Amino acid sequence: MTSFARRAATTAIQTYRASGADHPFGDPLPAHGVAMEGYFWRFTDPATGRVLIALNGVNRADDGTWSTLGLAAHPHGFLRTTAHPVGSASTDGLGAFAGDAFAGTADRLQVDLGPDARLDVQITNPVPWPRRSFGGSSVFQAVPALNQYWHPWLLGGTAHGRAVVGAETWDLDGWSVYGEKNWGKGGFPDSWWWGQAQGFAEPSACVAFAGGEVTAGPISTTVTAVVVLLPDGRLVRLGDPVVSPVRAEVSDDRWVLRGRSARWQIDIEGSGSLDIAHVLPVPLPAERRNVPGAIEHLGAELRVTVSHRGRIVWQDESGLAALEHGGIDRARAEVVRRGHGPDAVDAPPVPRTR
Repeated sequence: MTSFARRAATTAIQTYRASGADHPFGDPLPAHGVAMEGYFWRFTDPATGRVLIALNGVNRADDGTWSTLGLAAHPHGFLRTTAHPVGSASTDGLGAFAGDAFAGTADRLQVDLGPDARLDVQITNPVPWPRRSFGGSSVFQAVPALNQYWHPWLLGGTAHGRAVVGAETWDLDGWSVYGEKNWGKGGFPDSWWWGQAQGFAEPSACVAFAGGEVTAGPISTTVTAVVVLLPDGRLVRLGDPVVSPVRAEVSDDRWVLRGRSARWQIDIEGSGSLDIAHVLPVPLPAERRNVPGAIEHLGAELRVTVSHRGRIVWQDESGLAALEHGGIDRARAEVVRRGHGPDAVDAPPVPRTR
């Protein structure tokens, strides 16, 4: 191949990837350069009933990049978020950064949102996404210019470190870890749903799902993807609209998903009280500001049943599931209902009365 042909091929690949897409057997972890690259970690400890999440949305505006940062905990409802003026995402592997406030890579996460909102943890024994052909978005991964892509890159691991959440300091040694990315050319869709759970009787099991309206230009469709890492190490993914469709019925306090392929069936039922959910922000990338966007339960109930050729191969439940119902208008209304001002971008759970 001539040098001109090589340059042309490289440019074509870079342009394709800059649309948000990854070719089959590509790597979704490096940054694509789209409007929003979201990074999310979740830590679960069944022994104490505690959950901690950390997030960094690296957002692109005309004058540069900035970050949506957050740290939240269950069960005491701690929440801290901010719009950080700088942000960057690695183009060589997984990495999300925001000055001195956030540094997240595949094996370490450091967050400093104030003296009462800090996290420093290393991740060992990682359980990465096992399929090289496609990521969590499956064949949609290869479609250019979608409004949203999703990839659960870490389906398990062991945490070592600690977190300061409000007045408490938590030892995270031995906690389970989950990590994912989502990205797209226009931020978040108008409506979406999401969930993730560990903390099952079989500690190696992991469940994750994501759904919403996927658009590419004038074409739109509603898609839900479900991923289950079984205790025996097998990965089951459903959600391709033709061969393994997933039907989802979602509200602010109930999630019911039914997915089926020629061999597999996955049934998920989740529930949580609206008052104990966090309201998390999402970015408006071009405007350099956050708005309320997601009603997320950090310690909800989830029951999952996986069948193979009509026979149940795994069934379990977790009381520490994350369940999310997204939508800016919906989340803003919930922030106002909780008594926060019109400019508030988030809200902790409603304080319990005695």
